[in-house]
Amino acid sequence: MVNETEGIILSTEIAAGHREKAYELLKADAHKILKLIEVQMENLTMPQCPLYEEVLDTQMFGLSREIDFAVRLGLVQEQDGKELLESLERQLTALHDASTRNK
Repeated sequence: MVNETEGIILSTEIAAGHREKAYELLKADAHKILKLIEVQMENLTMPQCPLYEEVLDTQMFGLSREIDFAVRLGLVQEQDGKELLESLERQLTALHDASTRNK
């Protein structure tokens, strides 16, 4: 039988595991967006193409909603979510700049 203190420690460890897993899933989704845009820029369209912009906007909006949901559940700190989005935006900007210089 688990005593009250052990139960609290166990639930705290589970919660920490859920927070870590949630953040890792969000990072994986951000990475997927980056890879999707890389492939699109290399093979399909130019960054000025409406299709490119629509895909990027849709993906970024979806990720921001995922982050908002995780923040509301207390699984991710709001600042961590903002930093994840900002990091992805910086990477996408660098990718866009490199692509336009090469074409």
